[in-house]
Amino acid sequence: MRLLSNEAATPTTRIVRVALDGAPFPYRAGQAALLGLHENEERTPYSIASAPYESATEGHLEFLVKVDGTSRFGAIVSDLQPGIRIFVSPAGGRFGLPPDAIKSPLLFIGGGTGVAPLRSMILDVIHEGRLERPPALVYSARSPEEFAYADQLRALHDAGKLTLILTLTGDARDWRHARGRAGAEHLADLATPRTLCFICGPPSMVTDLPQALMALGVPRQQIKTEDW
Repeated sequence: MRLLSNEAATPTTRIVRVALDGAPFPYRAGQAALLGLHENEERTPYSIASAPYESATEGHLEFLVKVDGTSRFGAIVSDLQPGIRIFVSPAGGRFGLPPDAIKSPLLFIGGGTGVAPLRSMILDVIHEGRLERPPALVYSARSPEEFAYADQLRALHDAGKLTLILTLTGDARDWRHARGRAGAEHLADLATPRTLCFICGPPSMVTDLPQALMALGVPRQQIKTEDW
């Protein structure tokens, strides 16, 4: 596939869009794909940040890629120029919305680049337009500049289409939103025995939050996790 655009999302992440050029690419919101260069056999898994309807109408896939110093795709992503050929595997993974998801209150909890599949699912259910109430997103990052898609998420919140809680894990003097790692204090007003929960973020978040949600009355089978 062809790299369509490569833009900074935050100081440590980039939004990578890959042109489909008319080729079919079936996937479900929440799934992932392997990325790499054609001349390099190394492949790195990334959640698809775009929603399926976006890919169908705009003709591209979108990924939120963390810039890192390893030998993974994130080590070279900053230097990739539009037009270069990118390997993208077929979509896979079981993280995503069940067929009857719209019948339940939906709570998404993300940290860092873990917001990528959550964005896909949130846009998907909003696009369907059949929810009884807006989905909720609790999103944590280390600094105010590290909230990817912040403007879009705030716009959805302001339009009444999303309940948004941004919580900061680092220091910032003028921060007027929530603070600390996403936990029971941020979830108490959002979690009920009927809530369907989706968690994606650092391993500690994926390990700890199911216990916090169950303590708030959410059955374990209604808590879905993805760990990058």
